[in-house]
Amino acid sequence: MFVFIAFGLFVILGFHALYENRLPSQQVEVPTQGMTKHQQNFISQIVPEAQRLQGQYNILPSITIAQAILESQWGDSQLASKYNNLFGVKAQGSAQKSVYLDTQEFVNGEYVTIKAKFQVYSSYDESLRDHAQLLALGTKWNPNQYTDVVNATNYVDAAKGLQTDGYATDPTYTQKLIQIIRTYNLYQYDN
Repeated sequence: MFVFIAFGLFVILGFHALYENRLPSQQVEVPTQGMTKHQQNFISQIVPEAQRLQGQYNILPSITIAQAILESQWGDSQLASKYNNLFGVKAQGSAQKSVYLDTQEFVNGEYVTIKAKFQVYSSYDESLRDHAQLLALGTKWNPNQYTDVVNATNYVDAAKGLQTDGYATDPTYTQKLIQIIRTYNLYQYDN
């Protein structure tokens, strides 16, 4: 009887150890159903930093990842692929690393093309960090600008908060983020 219990405990502890150490610290298991390899790689690349930043700034990883997907077109936009800017962050003041590019803005009920000055980053992680700081610390003119996003306990409320708090000009931004999160099960990365 003792041998059977000891063997059972050994098996349980062995499975627990395998479960706890199943992935190296910088790798993320991404569901593959309905996703291209490029999409899987993009998510795998940004999930670890998005999760780390959640602990520091309380921004849900599902929101960060969905915004990065939407804003950067899976990292394929010129701004993301060439300048590591995943979120379309505009350069403030006399930012040393910036570039002028055309962008679409929703103004007076229609999309218009304007030229804007965008921030250039050295890496995706730097872009993710700047994005989290913006949401957590707000803007220069309103440090509480994104309070609804930071205080949200689920991705639906956080997505609504982005719209309410004035993050994007697109009137369908909330619905787009929620659809991306649900389609790719991004809520699984939220703690």
